[in-house]
Amino acid sequence: MKTFSAILSAMVLIFVSCQGQEVSTATQIKEEASLIPGEFKEGQLVKVDKDNQLWKKELSDQEYYILREAGTERAFTGDLWDHKGEGTYVCAACGLPLFSSGTKYKSGSGWPSYYEPIKEEFVAEKKDDKFGWNRIEVLCARCDGHLGHVFDDGPEPTGLRYCINSYSLDFVAEKP
Repeated sequence: MKTFSAILSAMVLIFVSCQGQEVSTATQIKEEASLIPGEFKEGQLVKVDKDNQLWKKELSDQEYYILREAGTERAFTGDLWDHKGEGTYVCAACGLPLFSSGTKYKSGSGWPSYYEPIKEEFVAEKKDDKFGWNRIEVLCARCDGHLGHVFDDGPEPTGLRYCINSYSLDFVAEKP
């Protein structure tokens, strides 16, 4: 468990970054943000609200393209598609814990695949009819970052395949 001071430091870094002031690095902000679980107010997940200029400062070009412009990486190219570590996959933009390594499986699709999120309310879904396909887009419920898509051809117990871009996730290793 992280100490109260580490969580407080993370909150201060996030607050400062949201004010548009310079802080150490975007990577530090994301690492600290991942220490903070989803916050709820009146039963709703508290949203991260940033303009595109701030997202561009905090995210790499590829992360911005995928998370903010609903892009995708080529199959079998992301650093997490074949990743096997134990821990938590968090949103690369806001650090919200999204998927556990215990729900990751090899789908053969070339993208990281999971059969369920950590909490249903941490992922949002919306209809995606782009390119004439009838798909369901998956978004981070806290920052509205595009993660990938969900399909109904996954393994039990859910039968779902959350097909997620590596660049939309960061991995936080389980502590021994």
